[in-house]
Amino acid sequence: MNIAIINGPNLNMLGKREPEHYGSSTLDEINNQIKSTFTDIDFNFFQSNSESDLINFIHDLKVDYIVFNPAAFTHTSVALRDAIKSINVPFYEVHLSNVHRREPFRHQSFFSDSAVAVICGLGKQGYFSAIQHIIENS
Repeated sequence: MNIAIINGPNLNMLGKREPEHYGSSTLDEINNQIKSTFTDIDFNFFQSNSESDLINFIHDLKVDYIVFNPAAFTHTSVALRDAIKSINVPFYEVHLSNVHRREPFRHQSFFSDSAVAVICGLGKQGYFSAIQHIIENS
């Protein structure tokens, strides 16, 4: 099985940025924990602050599933929505914080209606929950 873990803008700042919302683990630490927990899965990890880089990465994907944290692009990017829908790969939308307990503009997602599931507010555990669901349902 092949899963892409895609992270959007500012997630490269995990561990430094607003730990009360995003936790204290860095993105590299989370990715390493994912790899060491799910050793039978081939992962393709990608993070970018650039919308165009994320779109191009998605267009070139050849994977079975995607776990996607679009970060701030969740609320703004129709282009990313179109990219992920264009490749016809099932995806899970993950957010570290509970976006519904935050500012009203964070309540809107351009991805949720197309995602297999939306996981928010569980911190880094959201990634693990999405992967576990993929395993149990594939």
